Amino acid sequence: MKQTLILLTFVSIFSLYSVHLLLKTANEGGSLLYEQLGHKAFGLVGKLAASGSITMQNIGAMSSYLFIVKYELPLVIKALMNIEDTTGVWYLNGDYLVLLVSLVLILPLSMLRNLGYLGYTSGLSLLCMMFFLIVVICKKFQIPCPMEAALIINETINNTLTQPMSLASDLAFNVTEGDSCRPHYFIFNSQTVYAVPILTFSFVCHPAILPIYEELKGRSRRRMMNVSKISFFAMYLMYLLAALFGYLTFYEHVESELLHTYSAVMGMDILLLIVRLAVLMAVTLTVPVVIFPIRSSVTHLLCASKDFSWWRHSLITVAILSFTNMLVIFVPTIRDIFGFIGASAAAMLIFILPSAFYIKLVKKESMKSVQKIGALLFLLSGIVVMIGSMTLIVLDWIHNAPGGGH
Repeated sequence: MKQTLILLTFVSIFSLYSVHLLLKTANEGGSLLYEQLGHKAFGLVGKLAASGSITMQNIGAMSSYLFIVKYELPLVIKALMNIEDTTGVWYLNGDYLVLLVSLVLILPLSMLRNLGYLGYTSGLSLLCMMFFLIVVICKKFQIPCPMEAALIINETINNTLTQPMSLASDLAFNVTEGDSCRPHYFIFNSQTVYAVPILTFSFVCHPAILPIYEELKGRSRRRMMNVSKISFFAMYLMYLLAALFGYLTFYEHVESELLHTYSAVMGMDILLLIVRLAVLMAVTLTVPVVIFPIRSSVTHLLCASKDFSWWRHSLITVAILSFTNMLVIFVPTIRDIFGFIGASAAAMLIFILPSAFYIKLVKKESMKSVQKIGALLFLLSGIVVMIGSMTLIVLDWIHNAPGGGH
């Protein structure tokens, strides 16, 4: 628990510092586009690095949203239709549902040339996040500890035989009451290697910083930094409270998908059903928003000088959505995508690229200045984080591969 607080604090501070570097570089470099800053700093290599990192980051975000659809939509349908036996029911298969939602809802919205509903979806996502956080806090006081919850559920199962829950029996069999309800302040296991990449992934907003800065009324770097500080503090507080109360509810038995853990312990009550519907609506409407910058980046790289073509527009959209669906269907857990993207693209966007652009484009400061030395140290720390995290994640994949060593 303490390690989460420490890591969350450091990642948020580092991410805010990189925003400072990016804004200062944008003023000195004369561009408010991430890719153009890369081109001015390092030519085609810099442009490709920036564009590739943004594309990977956004594909990771899309995958995380579709993972929520894959895991949560079957549970919502099951609860609404009151289905007990799910054997052979195709519309409760998460893989089929992801493809269906992508084809029926996401693809038509993604085909639009303009994104006029961006403000509405962003506001809806924020409201859903706050609602989710309130529910997580409230549920902490409804579930005293995993062992007590497991005993209650086991009694319910024995009486009604209507809600089989695997987590309840697992908890009752594997833990003692003292262990199940005692927080561990520092936990180190095979999952710990994903902590830094996932937190890094969650604080990436840098590709959107410059467009927001461009549209800010009374634009100034100081004002934009104040906006960034408020936004980062709000994110920090939400992440911290959700992680804290989620952990204090289930302790070491919390799953990668927190809502899934609630269902395993409590079943599908009306409040959880409302939360799921709200989250599903938010993520489904947000996926088309994330597709736009990916498609724009790909179009700019491959055919920047050509006129708009609906065939090209549609082909790139279908290709992006198809690739993301393949990731969601074949990658085992959302943790793997978060870990890989966080260790690679997110580390590039937060640590490496802003500091490298700053060192290269801000000419008025010498390399011996405190600012340049700080940016250089930040660049080196980003390289260490990226290489170290990727190495540990790959080793974990090899160690935990089927038939590998576990």
